[in-house]
Amino acid sequence: MTESSNFPADALDAVATELNQAAEQDGLSAEQYRRKMQRRQEVQQQRLAERNLEKGLVIVHTGNGKGKTTAALGMVMRSLGHGYRVAIVQFIKGAWEPAEKAVLGRWEDQLTFHAMGEGFTWDTQDRERDTETAQKAWAVALDHIRNPDYRLVLLDEVNVALKHGFLSAEQVLAGLVAKPEMTHVILTGRGAPAALVEAADLVTEMTLVKHPFREQGVKAQPGIEF
Repeated sequence: MTESSNFPADALDAVATELNQAAEQDGLSAEQYRRKMQRRQEVQQQRLAERNLEKGLVIVHTGNGKGKTTAALGMVMRSLGHGYRVAIVQFIKGAWEPAEKAVLGRWEDQLTFHAMGEGFTWDTQDRERDTETAQKAWAVALDHIRNPDYRLVLLDEVNVALKHGFLSAEQVLAGLVAKPEMTHVILTGRGAPAALVEAADLVTEMTLVKHPFREQGVKAQPGIEF
């Protein structure tokens, strides 16, 4: 390894970013670009050599932008492709009977799917009933979280249930602590509480830039929203 292997471990990410930015500059000769990418490769090799742990992750997809559940379903597909068992519990959108359920149902030997939500809060209009539904969904989710047979558990729109107070952050965090070491849990939905964000291993916030419903009056369409 060359000089880049001498970088302190906590500086490697910053060095990698600097090298990426340097390589994007205009006017570099082919040789200059090659040297920068060679150093970038060396830094990456050091990063991979020093970061080789495996663990079950707590993953949060939140924010006002579109794509939280979609991104989570991508991880579901990867896990199914590796032959892992997966559980999905839908906390809010279950009443839609979404197309995802029809497609993923083809992996019935590996996938358990619970559509337990009854729709949006403005449709149900019953806080007590919404709370009861969310608590039932959480009980089902907790059974799967604790079951080592499941490598991935997706709690779809659970953050919305937390935001509205149908579940408490304390009970969800206590449930996550009880998961087996190698189990991954994904929690989606806007408004993830700060305590959950702090406890998670991977957090992505989807940012809304434009939306066709707001700007153009385009309704939810099959294949895009459901």
